[in-house]
Amino acid sequence: MDTFLWVIVPYSCLAVFVVGHYWRWTYDKFGWTTRSSQLYENRLLRWGSPLFHFGLLGVVGGHVVGLVIPKSWTEAVGVHEGLYHFLAVTLGGLAGLATLAGLVILVYRRRTVGPVFMATTRMDKLMYVFLAGVIVLGMWNTVASSIFGHYDYREGVSPYWRSIFLFRPDTSLIADAPVGFQLHALVAFVLFALWPFTRLVHVFSAPVGYLTRPYIVYRSRDEAREGTRAPARGWEKAGRSR
Repeated sequence: MDTFLWVIVPYSCLAVFVVGHYWRWTYDKFGWTTRSSQLYENRLLRWGSPLFHFGLLGVVGGHVVGLVIPKSWTEAVGVHEGLYHFLAVTLGGLAGLATLAGLVILVYRRRTVGPVFMATTRMDKLMYVFLAGVIVLGMWNTVASSIFGHYDYREGVSPYWRSIFLFRPDTSLIADAPVGFQLHALVAFVLFALWPFTRLVHVFSAPVGYLTRPYIVYRSRDEAREGTRAPARGWEKAGRSR
């Protein structure tokens, strides 16, 4: 069972994550979008979107530090265990609350605003369930490890996470973790598998083309500025004078 949960499931989900994004970009480029619904409703979106996205940036940053950077590295630069735990609880808790609050507002908006609800796909609904599960479990682990007994995930979950990408998965590291951390990891793996087939693909999009694309030229339709020359049929070059 440990091999299935902590070797087969992670690698299967990560394989779907990589191949799914390649397939989506190859065969569904026009669907590679957030499917923005700002035109339908803006009041709730104006509150929910910044809370969710900025909070999520803090959550992702905390996970990068906690999972990718070894404990010995942070201690080498003077961040001892007590300080790290304090920052993880305070800053991580605030980022988690902001993310959860923003997600609640966005889901409420998507459920109560008719046009927005009609634009929601089944995969998006499933994605929201697992995304909320990951956030809630992560916050619960932060609180529970502080109240009911401290568990240093950087000595168990973090080395296991790094061992996956080194292709030497050590299942004993995650098998000894509390159930809350195990559930958090499993739900996160499933979310990675769902990722390519939802609006989350926009995370990997950046408007780099806007830096080099030509200016858009707007021409006036005012007859007073058209001049006396009769317009020619068909298209004219943008630089041609009237």
